[in-house]
Amino acid sequence: MKIVVIYDSFFGNTKQIAQTIGNALNENNEVEVLDVSMVLHNQISDIDILIVGSPTRGFRPSENSINFLKSIAKTGLKGVKVAAFDTRLSLPKIKSKSIRFIVKTGGYAAKHIAKALQKKGGISVLLPEGFLVAGEEGPLVEGELERASNWAKSMIEKSL
Repeated sequence: MKIVVIYDSFFGNTKQIAQTIGNALNENNEVEVLDVSMVLHNQISDIDILIVGSPTRGFRPSENSINFLKSIAKTGLKGVKVAAFDTRLSLPKIKSKSIRFIVKTGGYAAKHIAKALQKKGGISVLLPEGFLVAGEEGPLVEGELERASNWAKSMIEKSL
């Protein structure tokens, strides 16, 4: 299968998750892991699976990720299996009660990414997933890279 993993990253945490996902899928597949700012649209044509990840910024994906998703043709992902992930703080780490409420209701980046991918014709294979960081700049919480690898492998199982 031809798989593309696209990510945006501010502090390197989302990049680590994307690379881990790419490595987990590399066996028996053609996998590319690309920074969203370097993606050319021909790199997402004729693919079987597209995975997009972003850090959560203001309860949504990064501006670069949003612009990339908007730039995909209306039916540009027709028939492509898709999945979305983000990096985020866990709710208990958010000190403000009002911000925690907004996050609970507004959500994180992965949900918005998944919705945009489906709107472009993508077929969602997994629920959007969030990977935890210990603070705004990271690092990733222990065990998240292993969890990312397992999440990616489950996508292959569900795509067969």
